[in-house]
Amino acid sequence: MSFIEYLSVLQQNKYAYSLIILIVFYIISQLVVIVSRNVVLKLTRKTKTDIDDLLVKKTNKPISLILILIGLRLAFLPLGIKQNILDIVEHTLASLIIIIIIYVVIAVFDIIIDNWGRRVAEKTKAPIDEEIIRISHRFSRIFIAITGLLFVLPIWGIQIGPLLASLGIAGIAIAFALQNSLGNIFGGISLLLDKSVKVGDKIRLDNDTMGTVMDVGLRSTKILTWDGELVTIPNGKLADSRILNFYQPNPSVRVVIEFGVEYGSDTSKVNKVILDAISKIPVVLKDPAPKVMMMEMGDSALKFKALFWVENFDIKFDTKSLATEEIYNALRKAGIGIPFPTRTIYLKNEK
Repeated sequence: MSFIEYLSVLQQNKYAYSLIILIVFYIISQLVVIVSRNVVLKLTRKTKTDIDDLLVKKTNKPISLILILIGLRLAFLPLGIKQNILDIVEHTLASLIIIIIIYVVIAVFDIIIDNWGRRVAEKTKAPIDEEIIRISHRFSRIFIAITGLLFVLPIWGIQIGPLLASLGIAGIAIAFALQNSLGNIFGGISLLLDKSVKVGDKIRLDNDTMGTVMDVGLRSTKILTWDGELVTIPNGKLADSRILNFYQPNPSVRVVIEFGVEYGSDTSKVNKVILDAISKIPVVLKDPAPKVMMMEMGDSALKFKALFWVENFDIKFDTKSLATEEIYNALRKAGIGIPFPTRTIYLKNEK
């Protein structure tokens, strides 16, 4: 029996014919996976970039699944199923194919965005801004998903022309209703682009809110205060606020300690004693060098300031407390008095 005769016999048995179609497409799908792993992937590994490797790894299985769904769709045709049931099956399989294509496109865009982020970081010699990468992923996924939905709806007989027109009118009304939310979203985008704050920064706002930035989202930013309280601030308000960032442009911070000594003290000796005490603290930076400055002759004391730098804001207060103790002990050991506030009262005798 020739192949053509054998094929005609199979066509007479609709179930066997459908099964053969499904098996053929399954074999083809597996061949695609094998070829992509053993041939294409080996070729892409020889290139200088790894973006093609990631594309092959992300797309080979979804493509094989699309082939299986196409085979499944073709396998239903010879069975002679009722047209209404066949339409539902075809619409469902076509929708699944589009959903898988959407997944593939999203995966490709994710790889491209990550690769773009690394390239920008290499050119600017700066760390990858994870927030900008994350927001780019969100926008691309939303846009691709909506675009894919516009292809799925016509399959089920839903006309997208009138729907888009009605959505346009509704969008204007929604834009007015969500004006504050949209302002917060654009405020979040401006914060990310300006790099005013990022996760992990220690900041202080106009209203004296101080803490660590825990998350910079599209609508709001979360700050964990020193008391362990989580404060959520709308990005629109945060973008218009005066932000004091202790981590930018560099994390090192200056510590200032004010103290006073009694009148008659040798100011040169005071400077030397305090500088020696501060320099012994391990976390105090050598550059910029610590300094001691006489600021004024107060009512009851000569007022000084000790200024020095530490590596970051996290150790500022502990170091300030330690340095204050060292200054006090050094002054006592050197015999330099620390005066109490005093008042001189003169009594007039009327007699």
